[in-house]
Amino acid sequence: MERIKQALERARAEREGQPRPTPAGRKAPPVTAEVNYTQTRNVDIPPDTLRRQRIVTAFPAGAFTDAYKILRTQVQQRLKENDWNVLAVTSPGTGEGKTLTALNLAASLAMEVDRTVLLIDANLRHPTLHEHLGLPEMPGLADYLLDDTPLSELLIHPRDMDHLTVLPGGRPLPNSAEMLASPKMMHLVEETKSRYPGRIVIFDLPPVLQAADALAFSPYVDAALLVVEEGRTSRRDVERAVDLLSGTNVLGTVLNKAGSTS
Repeated sequence: MERIKQALERARAEREGQPRPTPAGRKAPPVTAEVNYTQTRNVDIPPDTLRRQRIVTAFPAGAFTDAYKILRTQVQQRLKENDWNVLAVTSPGTGEGKTLTALNLAASLAMEVDRTVLLIDANLRHPTLHEHLGLPEMPGLADYLLDDTPLSELLIHPRDMDHLTVLPGGRPLPNSAEMLASPKMMHLVEETKSRYPGRIVIFDLPPVLQAADALAFSPYVDAALLVVEEGRTSRRDVERAVDLLSGTNVLGTVLNKAGSTS
């Protein structure tokens, strides 16, 4: 309860424009300089598209945005406590909201002035992150892994989402689990996690119970979030997914569509 209270106070301070207090004994983090995307391709996403896709940056302050700010605060605390910066977002099954959660968490984290965020669509079997941004299919991670396309040609920056960069999935790959466990993918993880100070890398992974992809890739991330849907995800599936991820630091579960009547 104390963490939730702190998160609510922090969100309220942000809305009111008040500076956040720095805990005793801890130095305030350096402010990230304004990011100039000279090589990364900028893309324009209309506000009505972001709102239709339920992306947090398109909504004013309220219960919806506060929910993600609370999640952001809880995730940040755990990452800082352990000096982690690579996070996976997955779910037991399909359609439970993991991609939307990963995108909104990334967008919310990127609102922090001392952070940059890289969101990677690692669901190589069924890449859909671009759809949530209202974008057409485009080259991405698959092209980096198979065709040696430089990252600088694949990364995109959604304009008006400061400090957020996205690597789309690219074309679907039938051998996705093998590609996620490949040496080149490991090189990508190491390169992206250490290139910029203050960066958080988020991987949107496939569902744990649907394919071997998440299990194959999980040893290379610092921690994972498990997204479940109220009224859809069974307790047995949650238990199975957590058991499979036992070798990973699972931060917790995110209950999606809680209280929804639709």
